[in-house]
Amino acid sequence: MNKTANQYQIHTIYILLAVVTFIAFEPIIHNGFISFDDDVYIYQNNHITGGLKLENIVWAFTNVHANNYHPLTSLSHMLDCELYGTAAGGHHFTNLLFHIANTLLLFTVLSRMTKQLWASAFVAALFAIHPLHVESVAWASERKDTLSTFFWMLTMLAYIRYCACAADAAAKPRHSNGGANHYYILSIIFFALASLSKPMVVTLPFVLLLLDYWPLSRFKKVHLSRLISEKIPFLVLSAILSIVTICVQQKTGMVKTFLNYPLSWRIENALVSYIIYIEKLFWPAKLAIFYPHPEGGILLWQIAGAVLILVIITLTALRTLRRRPYIAVGWLWFLGTLVPVIGVFQVGLQGYADRYTYVPYIGLFIAITWGAWELLSKLKYRKVFFTLSAIVLLSALGIKTYVQTLYWNNNILLYKHTIDVVENVWWAHHFLGNVFASQGKFEEAVIQYKEALKVDSQNVTVYCALGETLLNKGDVNEAAKYFKEALRIAPNAEAARRGLEDIEKRAIAP
Repeated sequence: MNKTANQYQIHTIYILLAVVTFIAFEPIIHNGFISFDDDVYIYQNNHITGGLKLENIVWAFTNVHANNYHPLTSLSHMLDCELYGTAAGGHHFTNLLFHIANTLLLFTVLSRMTKQLWASAFVAALFAIHPLHVESVAWASERKDTLSTFFWMLTMLAYIRYCACAADAAAKPRHSNGGANHYYILSIIFFALASLSKPMVVTLPFVLLLLDYWPLSRFKKVHLSRLISEKIPFLVLSAILSIVTICVQQKTGMVKTFLNYPLSWRIENALVSYIIYIEKLFWPAKLAIFYPHPEGGILLWQIAGAVLILVIITLTALRTLRRRPYIAVGWLWFLGTLVPVIGVFQVGLQGYADRYTYVPYIGLFIAITWGAWELLSKLKYRKVFFTLSAIVLLSALGIKTYVQTLYWNNNILLYKHTIDVVENVWWAHHFLGNVFASQGKFEEAVIQYKEALKVDSQNVTVYCALGETLLNKGDVNEAAKYFKEALRIAPNAEAARRGLEDIEKRAIAP
C-alpha cells in the first residue's frame, strides 16, 4: 500500500470515528442538568457561573470543588459558563467534543505504536460508543473524566514520540537527543495537567511501563533501571496528587472509615466489582447512575467465583506474555487503572460506577481486539468476517448508547430508570422525591421518600426530607413524627431540630 492510500485510509477513519461518536451521543446536547452534583459543580456554584475572573481562577487552585481538588476541571466549567452561561446543552456539547477528541487521540496513539491501522480503529470505536461510557460523557459533572483523559492521551502521544526520538539517538550516537528531551518534558507537563483534572490518573506511570513492554518493545533495548527511572517524575506527581486527594476527601467527609465500611467489605466488593465490570463490557444492560454498596451482603460463592476468575485470567495472561503480550498488557491495564476507584479506598456510597470504566476498558478492548485478530488468523476470509462482525457489534453498541443517553435528559427520567433497573436503591427514591418536592408535587415526593425508607429505615437524611415535605404539605403532626424519628437515630440532626422548631413557631403564631 502506498503512502497516499494509507493517508487516505487514516483520514477516512478519523472522519468515521468522529461522525459515529457524534451520532451516538447527539441526544445529550438536548439534555438538561441533573440535580445530583451538577448543582454544586456548575449551576449553583457562584465561582463557576461567574466565569473566568481572576478571583474565580484563584479559588479553583486554592479551594476544594465538590469534595475534590481538580482546578483544571473547575476552569473548564468556568469557560463553559463564559461561552454558554448556564444553558446545559452547551456544557454537554463540550463534553462530547472532548470525548470525540479522546477517541481520535486513542486511535492515533495505538496506530502509531502498533502500526495496526484497523485494529487500532476498532479499539477506538469501542471506546467511542460503548454504553458504559455514557455516564462519563452525558453527565456534565463528569467533565473531569473527559478532560483528564484528553491530557492522558496527549501524555501517551508525547511519550511515544520521546521513545522514538530516544531510539533514533541511540542508533545514531552523533544525533542530538534534544528532541527526545523535549517530548519527555512535554509528556510530564501533560501528565500534570491530567492530574489537575482528575486524581484517578495516578496510574498512568504504570500504564507507560506496560507500553514499554508492548507494543514499544523497549524492555529488549533499554535497561529496566532506566525504564523505571524515567517514570520517577510521573511517580512523584502521582504521590503528591494522592496525598492531596486523600487529605481533601478526608477533610470533606467523603472517605469512609473502616468502622463504616470494614476492610472485609471493601475487599469483597472490589473482587466482585472487577467481575461486574467484565460482565458489563460484554452485556451492557441495566445501566444506572448509582449502584448501592452491598455492605457485606455478597455471598461466599460469589467471592470465591470472582477470585477464581481473576486468578485464571491473570495466570493465562502471564503464561502467554511472550507469545501474546497484548493480552497481559491489556489485562494489567484494566486491573491497574481501576485500583484507585475499586473500593478498597472507599469514597462515597456506591459499590461501583459506570464512569470508572472510561480509561480501564481500553485495556480490555486492546486484549480482545488483538486476540480476536490472531484467533482468526487462519480463517480464509478473515478480513471479511472481521469487518462484518465489527459492523454488527458496533451498530448494536451504538444503538444501546444512543438509547442510554436519552435517560439522562432530565432528573425524573434518570432516577426512574435507576429505580427500574437497580434493586433496593434508596438513593434514587430519595433524589426523585427531592425533584418532586422542588416542583411542589408533595404527594409524589412523600411516596418516594417512604419507598427510600423501606430500603434504609435508618436514613436520617430521608426522614428529614420527608418531614420537611409533609410540613410544606400541611401535615404538621406527620412531619413532627418523622423529625422526632430522625433525632432518635441521630440526636445531632440539625435539619430535624430546625423542623421541630418551625412546627413550634407555627403552633404559637397568632
